[in-house]
Amino acid sequence: MKEQSYWYLENIDVTGIFCPNKLGDFRQGHEPKDYKAGEYIYLPDEYSDTIFFITKGRVKIGTYSDAGKEITKAILAPGEVFGELSLIGEDKRRDFALAMEDTETCFVKAEQMKNLLRDYNGLTWFMMKVMGGRVMKMEKRLESLVFKDSRTRIVEYLKELAREKGQRVGYEMLVRNFLTHQEIANMTATSRQTVTTVLNELRNDNVITFNRKRLLIRDMEKLV
Repeated sequence: MKEQSYWYLENIDVTGIFCPNKLGDFRQGHEPKDYKAGEYIYLPDEYSDTIFFITKGRVKIGTYSDAGKEITKAILAPGEVFGELSLIGEDKRRDFALAMEDTETCFVKAEQMKNLLRDYNGLTWFMMKVMGGRVMKMEKRLESLVFKDSRTRIVEYLKELAREKGQRVGYEMLVRNFLTHQEIANMTATSRQTVTTVLNELRNDNVITFNRKRLLIRDMEKLV
């Protein structure tokens, strides 16, 4: 079953807090901002003073190694927040944020968010879960890199993708907006060729089917 979003679990109208203008409330916040596919929202070393909320599209959070290789840290969807490190003393961005498709965000300045956190107890809990959840995911990925082989990392990422973004269709799990093989490789610290090999093996075993737009997992228990 698809996991519920944090703001729903906590019964917090996060959209109303980040995007009041969308709801006809002009007392706080900013107009939504659009980004084209492939456009950077921010880059490393840019001034860090804004928290973003995605209302449409997808955003990739990542960084570059000294050798120039892209390292993907997260791929975020509508309802998710990024840029939150500006709340805890980040002066300059360490990561980049890239619109993977046409994307709309609302945003709040860090100083304004600090005031909102004082006014909304539930928002404080929401932001703690966002940051805590990201730390737990990064720790899990680090453990996977150290203790698990490439195939296992790819398979476990497909399972995670299905749990978080998937929709149950009968006995199957459907994930829309499937990632490219290179994006999966960046998320799992493998190569594009390895991802292609593993996906093709799973498809040949009739465990999954996929194309550029979707992934269908026929049986989660057989996804090993």
